[in-house]
Amino acid sequence: MTTFKLVLEYDGTQYAGWQRQPNAPTIQAAVEEALAAIAQTRLTIIGAGRTDAGVHAFGQVASFRTDRGLSQREWLRALNAHLPADISALSVKAVPDHFHARYSANGKLYEYHLMNRSERAPLLRERAWMLYKPLDFAAMTEAAAYLTGSHDFSSFETAPTDNENPQCRLQRADLRRQGDLIILSFYADRFLKQMVRSMVGTLVEVGQGKRTAADMRTVLAARARAAAGRTAPAHGLYLVRVDYTDGSIPSLP
Repeated sequence: MTTFKLVLEYDGTQYAGWQRQPNAPTIQAAVEEALAAIAQTRLTIIGAGRTDAGVHAFGQVASFRTDRGLSQREWLRALNAHLPADISALSVKAVPDHFHARYSANGKLYEYHLMNRSERAPLLRERAWMLYKPLDFAAMTEAAAYLTGSHDFSSFETAPTDNENPQCRLQRADLRRQGDLIILSFYADRFLKQMVRSMVGTLVEVGQGKRTAADMRTVLAARARAAAGRTAPAHGLYLVRVDYTDGSIPSLP
């Protein structure tokens, strides 16, 4: 048996998230169906994270085991011949058997895209959260800095969840502009359920003048979801990369 690491890019618009569900299309199901068509037997994949319905990925990672004797290149070509047009396999690599897409990960990079202008952007309607009134970019940047470090992020975790450890080490929380597009980047050793979307929703309230940047300290200290802002829409979120290296902080794009 060989263990393979699979890197995927996908548009999550038409899917009910990553995890297989009985009555809805999911990314996991689509990839497993493609693998089954190639291997002529059912293969189960393990994902690095369970992205929500509508969330996109530039670099989702999954692992699977098989005794089918195809090379890495053959797996890659066959997968992309069987996957739907909104999912692409970027790489397939043989890895040691102890590799686990979820538990071997030591860092993840997410981006959230905000389109901030007075007119709607039809080409980004499923790719970014549209906000029509000007946001205070400087205040949002200042507020994001309060989030970095090791904290209890319970205020940004949505329920229900079976997670018992709310501690995360957020190493980067950066904002940058590309014209009218504001891109928020978050890098951490782990993330809680909908944590990024909850942080974004709270930062947007700072940008709208509903909170001050320093209020982020109070939100963190509260350790209660009600203390934070709304959960940002899923369609602006992208899983950019999952790291399995020595844990050093990568430079953000």
